[in-house]
Amino acid sequence: MIDHTHLNMAASSTTLVLDNGASSLKIGIEKETEPVSVPNCITRTKTERRKSFIGNQLDDIKDLSGLYYLLPFQKGYLVNWDTQRQIWDHVYQSLLKITPSDLNLIVTEPPFNFQSVRDAMIEVLFEEYGFSSLTLTLPSSLSSFHQLMEYPERPCTLVVDSGYSFTHVVPYYRGKALLESTLRIDVGGKLLTNHLKEIISYRQLNVMDETYVMNQVKEDVCFVSQDLYTDMRKARGKQDTNTISLDYVLPDFTSVKTGYILPKGGKQHGTSEEQILRIGNERFSIPEILFNPSDVGIHQMGIPEAIVHCISTTPKPMHRYLYSNILVTGGSTRFPGFRERVLTDVRKLAPDTYPVDVTQHDRPDLVPWLGGQKLAQEGREGAGGHLQSVTQSEYKEGGLAQCHKKFYDNQIILHSNYN
Repeated sequence: MIDHTHLNMAASSTTLVLDNGASSLKIGIEKETEPVSVPNCITRTKTERRKSFIGNQLDDIKDLSGLYYLLPFQKGYLVNWDTQRQIWDHVYQSLLKITPSDLNLIVTEPPFNFQSVRDAMIEVLFEEYGFSSLTLTLPSSLSSFHQLMEYPERPCTLVVDSGYSFTHVVPYYRGKALLESTLRIDVGGKLLTNHLKEIISYRQLNVMDETYVMNQVKEDVCFVSQDLYTDMRKARGKQDTNTISLDYVLPDFTSVKTGYILPKGGKQHGTSEEQILRIGNERFSIPEILFNPSDVGIHQMGIPEAIVHCISTTPKPMHRYLYSNILVTGGSTRFPGFRERVLTDVRKLAPDTYPVDVTQHDRPDLVPWLGGQKLAQEGREGAGGHLQSVTQSEYKEGGLAQCHKKFYDNQIILHSNYN
């Protein structure tokens, strides 16, 4: 059961939920059906280097080739505060048209965040934006809360969060993270896109400066193989037996605004100037890096092995429940076949006596925001009171020490304290 007897609501009754990801931020008032997704970057074009496009203003750019990005996150951590402030200002003032001081805020930070980065975020949100109250937590914690609300009879959840910079495997017991067992894999969407750029540039066409375009290619054509060796044979086959390879028409942002897959036997749109990529085994070899990082020289476990190893380090009574409640979230889990491959591989590695079940939301990248929405609707200290808020007045009185106690100490559980 979820205990709501220790609520600590601020004077404001409206909550803003912000999943502040390295690639995009999902933001919205708790009463909204779904959040607004905004690129978490400032963009400049090759023709207008002096003009900046903030967040969703990217949609106003007519020629999306050769974009130059200013990112607030580097290697998964928020370090460029000037850039992040500009993006937040744009979202708050121009996009949502909200006044932060009138709102409570639930915001995410990455696992293993540096204390200095966390403290800077708290100070900026309280002192510069003046939010009425603040809850700072992990994306996986909000995902775990969402799963707990969906399946209240399941005390344990294993959250696999594969995002832009990293993939994290985080076990939860009754809403608390077991950080001693949490694993990080240094593979995310950024690495996959960069590797695809390198392969295409080596084999066909120099696309090293086309991050935006190649990211779209990745999302349009890639899938997770269920049988790697069979798909490799198909990709090597002749045209009549090759069901893997396809032609992709690149956008030129003049006659072709958006890239698309050329139908089998289809013709070009009538010009010989169209650039066409022949995509073969890249369709599945790129997502395969999530399952075998050693393919690109990263000597770490793939996701299925990480899941099994993570569970093996938790208290043994939890193993059965964690195997039976694996939740995959994050933008890099959207490849077709991702959930099925994780289920198949974990089933092979897990003890035969344990049931294995893998859950995936229709929009896995939105699960943390949806969890934050449910948390706001249920009470800021939902999930057994582990996700707590600090009000503006409490911050002024207790400072960062008050925040550390509520945001960190109450969200984790040590193995020695498991009961």
